[in-house]
Amino acid sequence: MKVNLRPPRHPVDPRTVRWWTTQALVWTLPPVLVLALLAALIAPARLWLFLALLVIAVPGLAYTLLMPRQRYRIHRWEITDEAVYAASGWLWHRWRVAPMSRIQTVDTLRSPLQQVFGLSGVKVTTASAAGSIKIQGLDRQLAADLVERLTARAQAVPGDAT
Repeated sequence: MKVNLRPPRHPVDPRTVRWWTTQALVWTLPPVLVLALLAALIAPARLWLFLALLVIAVPGLAYTLLMPRQRYRIHRWEITDEAVYAASGWLWHRWRVAPMSRIQTVDTLRSPLQQVFGLSGVKVTTASAAGSIKIQGLDRQLAADLVERLTARAQAVPGDAT
């Protein structure tokens, strides 16, 4: 059986940009707020606290504004009768292909923040030292359908996926 190696076709759900932006804010906003509060309350250290605030806030703002959109351009997925394709990353790009015959388990991933945005992920564990394939940022129902489809397809392929 020959597998056509090509980039995956489907983008992740557009709501994923808001999810990734919110994730970035969850990590960058608390230290910025703490430093701003300390700078307001501790006059002798105000200059140093403000400088530390800038050192964290400027890259944090750039990360929050640029990362989600860049990731959205890169993240793609596709399921065919032969394989699962996934492309991910934003600075370092990763492209993975797993033949159906290598699939061992298929799981749904849904963090509390993903649930707020109505999103899910699919984790495809394979007989590979490279680890599992994760497709993040899918509509909740689409992810459930993919898990069902992949499970059925993997069971239909002869062999023990090792």
